[in-house]
Amino acid sequence: MTRREVTSRKPGADEPTPTLRLALSIAEFCWAHGFSEGMFYKMKKQGLTPREMKLGTRRLTTLEAVAEWRAAREAASTAPPEKARVKREQAP
Repeated sequence: MTRREVTSRKPGADEPTPTLRLALSIAEFCWAHGFSEGMFYKMKKQGLTPREMKLGTRRLTTLEAVAEWRAAREAASTAPPEKARVKREQAP
C-alpha cells in the first residue's frame, strides 16, 4: 500500500470511523470473562448474571451492568459463607 503523502489523499478518507461499544452480546460477555454460554445460562437460572436488554432478537448487556455484576461477584466471593457464619454464632 502506498503512503498517503505520495497519493495526496486525505488521512482517513477510506478508513471507517471507529465506533464506541457500549454493550456486549452474551457470547462476547462470556468470552471476556472466560466461561461458556452454557455456564451463563446455568448462572442465569440462579439469578447470577448481569442485567440484559433486548434489542430486536438480540440480548445485550451494558458495560455498566457488567461492572456492577463484577463488583457484586467480587463482594460475594470475599464474604464469609452463610453456613460458617451461623455455626460460629451458635458456638458456645
